[in-house]
Amino acid sequence: MDSALENVDGLLPATRRTLLHRVATVQAEGRAPSLVAAVVREGRTVWSAGRGEVAGGAPDPAGTQYRIGSITKSLVAVAVLRLRDEGLLDLGDPVGKHVDAAEGADATVAQLLSHSGGLAAEARGPWWERTDGALRPEPADLFGARPRPHPAGRVYHYSNPGYAVLGALVERLRGEPWYDVLRREVLLPLGMERTTYGPEAPHADGWAVHPWADALLPEPAVDTGLMAPAGQLWSTAADLARFAAFLLDGDEKVLPAATLAEMCRPAVEPQGPDWSLSYGLGLQQFRRDGRTLVGHTGSMPGFVAAIWASPDDGVAAVGLANRTSMMPLVPLTADLVGAVAELEPRIPEVWRPAGDVPAELLEIAGPWYWGALPFALRIRAGRFLDLTPLGDGGRAARFAPGSDGTWTGLDGYYAGEPLTVVRRADGSVSHLDIGTFVLTREPYERGGAVPGGVDEGGWR
Repeated sequence: MDSALENVDGLLPATRRTLLHRVATVQAEGRAPSLVAAVVREGRTVWSAGRGEVAGGAPDPAGTQYRIGSITKSLVAVAVLRLRDEGLLDLGDPVGKHVDAAEGADATVAQLLSHSGGLAAEARGPWWERTDGALRPEPADLFGARPRPHPAGRVYHYSNPGYAVLGALVERLRGEPWYDVLRREVLLPLGMERTTYGPEAPHADGWAVHPWADALLPEPAVDTGLMAPAGQLWSTAADLARFAAFLLDGDEKVLPAATLAEMCRPAVEPQGPDWSLSYGLGLQQFRRDGRTLVGHTGSMPGFVAAIWASPDDGVAAVGLANRTSMMPLVPLTADLVGAVAELEPRIPEVWRPAGDVPAELLEIAGPWYWGALPFALRIRAGRFLDLTPLGDGGRAARFAPGSDGTWTGLDGYYAGEPLTVVRRADGSVSHLDIGTFVLTREPYERGGAVPGGVDEGGWR
């Protein structure tokens, strides 16, 4: 396919031109034999395009398989978190509680998911991505002379063997191969039917590009065996767009919204000014042009892939190319998100009244004071609460309602902390207690609610 083949659904012509120009430039300057990209907005694919020879000129570039490398890890992480949500494990469990791990048995499940378990970056022996998995038939064969370069939980250190251990964890707790579990519980529910263990036609071939000549060298596409959970899978732009839609909006058939949000939060300290080495539970975080993106990159010999989503903008993008080490694909995919978000900003939802708001909620709405610092408490749909500072400083937070009449913080300093409405003997509201912090209706209000009391002389 020597020229662009576009599928469009709802983007303005000027936006499509911008996206196509960016893709064409990266394909040409990056000398990729082929490059396919897609954009998702509000849960559906609104644009896709292919450049170069995509699987010998396949009519649907978005349906052509490429190897996706470490994006496999994000899918495996979803399967692991499903086990946690079912109560079959705790993220704080040592991995050795559930699986016979040759190394890292004392590292927790969360640490392996977030690459903070201290395990080595690569598997033992020859370059595992280019050599058959039969060379590493047992778990002990995955690790070399220095399997633990760091103590568990102390530092972010990307570990491919760590995800091999997580794949074994899925197999042990489900009693069947990890890919079979993944396909049944994650891929098919999300409509990712063309995401497979090995290549299925039409698929692209992997190539290395000569650094000083316009010449190609075929790359091997091996079965990586026990290392497969770290980067084995093949997929298409259309399938990865469905996964991108999941990252934007979630899907209760696969994971609850709260669990997806947990995956997206940094689990280790963000590194680099752009968070380029920040990692959650199976998902990378990346900052570009003031926008925080979640997703993952992937590479295998002959292939590179990226998926980035901006939930705040409701936009995501995927990119796939069939050449080794084509790093420009990563910022390209992020730039596609930014272009759509900026050229066609999200239209706010229509405001509508929430309906009947209980009197006990209206009673706590409005201004509150922590000492002399003013806040506003707003009632949202579903009995959710927003606490917003009104002056200089102060901590904003959202709170979710509980069945016991309290609320629990969702983010920021108060994440996980309780908000309780404290009432007087006659039933009237005295104050709010947020994790022991007291908020009153007046600055340093008298009446005994403020810890330490209020000076009898009052304000002066």
